[in-house]
Amino acid sequence: MSGNTNIYSIKNLFITVVMAITAFALAVASAISLYLQINNYKKELVQDVRTYSELISINATNSIIAEDSFKEEENLKALAVNDEIFNVHIYNLDTDGSPMFFSSFNKPGIAPVVPQLSRIEELSEPKLEDDFMEIIWPIRQSGALIGYTYIRYSAQGLVDLITQAIAITLTVTIIALAVCFFLILKLQKTLTKPIDSLINIVQRVSRQRDYSLRADASNLREFSLLAESFNELLSRTHEYMLGQNAAEEEQRKLQASLEEKVNQRTVALKEANQELIQTLEKLHQFQRQLVQNEKMASLGDMVAGVAHEVNTPIGLGVTASTMMLDRLEQLTKEFESKTLKASSLEKFIGEGKENLNIIYRNLNRAAELISSFKQVAVDQSSETSRVFSFGQLMDEILLSLRPKLKKEKHHINVKCDSDLYIESKAGPINQIMINLIMNSVIHGFEFMDSGEIDIDVSLIDDNKLKLIYKDNGKGIPEHLRKRIFDPFVTTKRGQGGSGLGMHLVYNLVTQALNGSISINSQEGSGVEFQIIFPVKRLDAESAVKRG
Repeated sequence: MSGNTNIYSIKNLFITVVMAITAFALAVASAISLYLQINNYKKELVQDVRTYSELISINATNSIIAEDSFKEEENLKALAVNDEIFNVHIYNLDTDGSPMFFSSFNKPGIAPVVPQLSRIEELSEPKLEDDFMEIIWPIRQSGALIGYTYIRYSAQGLVDLITQAIAITLTVTIIALAVCFFLILKLQKTLTKPIDSLINIVQRVSRQRDYSLRADASNLREFSLLAESFNELLSRTHEYMLGQNAAEEEQRKLQASLEEKVNQRTVALKEANQELIQTLEKLHQFQRQLVQNEKMASLGDMVAGVAHEVNTPIGLGVTASTMMLDRLEQLTKEFESKTLKASSLEKFIGEGKENLNIIYRNLNRAAELISSFKQVAVDQSSETSRVFSFGQLMDEILLSLRPKLKKEKHHINVKCDSDLYIESKAGPINQIMINLIMNSVIHGFEFMDSGEIDIDVSLIDDNKLKLIYKDNGKGIPEHLRKRIFDPFVTTKRGQGGSGLGMHLVYNLVTQALNGSISINSQEGSGVEFQIIFPVKRLDAESAVKRG
């Protein structure tokens, strides 16, 4: 049993609630009854006082007109037979209309009262004091006011009636409560007896776990249905327990054979798990190899593009130098045969200058391409830190991509401080930018004639670099955006897309640069990448010395 002191008994709660309701109802009814009775008694008393006042006023009319106060006092003595009338005053009006004392009556044994001339307005309606009631009634003759009658009337009868009514009401209330309490006891026994019986059965079942017990039927329909439902529950529980015991016995029999099977399957599972670990390791190796191949493929594409781009200026230089050799051989023959003319020499000098200028410009252009490609190639194959100008790095990257971008009409806008020198790993940054730009060209600007790429580079707190990359391409669908950095995710499967480009970017940002990358894109609204990674900033002079 719980030690909770707030648990109530149904018997006590039932008796308390019903008695409280009954007592409240009786109290309200008694109060209303008393209130109505007392009001009726007061109304009767007021009516009696008004009647006596009116009669006395009528009888005093002639005496006031005749101004015979002695006769009026004789007339008032007849009131001695009425035990309720204590005092009577008759007031007449002076020549100026003010009231004055005329005659009076005082019951034997009752002290006289002073004239109440100042209370005429106050006592125009009956006023009940402690044990008497007072009233001043006007005396009229043919409608004209000729005086007033003052009466002090006993209220003892009213007090006696009220006391009697209270006593009767209390007696009836107590008797009714006693009868109600007796009936409630009988009713609660009728209601709680089947409950007590059911509680005993429940306690025995709980303690002894004997589900063969059954509750007795009751004369009350609800309790009878409850007993039937409880018996049905016990019956089903008994059947379930029998079945449970049988199942437990069967389980004990099966447990012995299951242990052997579990041991066998455990060994098999360990072997399968070992194979799975080996397979997973091979998969990781294969994935790393694919990522490395992706890097090399990017470098290979760049080599092919730069080789094709360098081939043009070198070809023009070869052509110009061949022409120079032809002209020089012709000039030599003319010199040896002594047919050389001044005009031929002048023409050779002019053409020589023009061809040498062509050779110089094209060789210089090729040297720039090769130098830029060399730096980019070194950066891509190296993950060591070095000091560099970020703006110059972007120029080198864009120059190395020019062979792939020159046929497109896309615009790349770079916003970067020209004095921004940092110490970081140029190789991963190079790879990241190339992959992002080529992703925009291949995927974002597909079926677009002209696209815009904005690259915004800035420092945060002098020790972190924030790079915001935006394009106005077709954007990325939500189902791809959620796993854009996963390996092998591509929209060009079967068309040359490996699905490793953005996975490579994610690895370079998070592992090589120890930074973070986030994406924001809606289908049809372009894409935005935000890359933040730690760097060490240097001023231009220190950067030149260390470079």
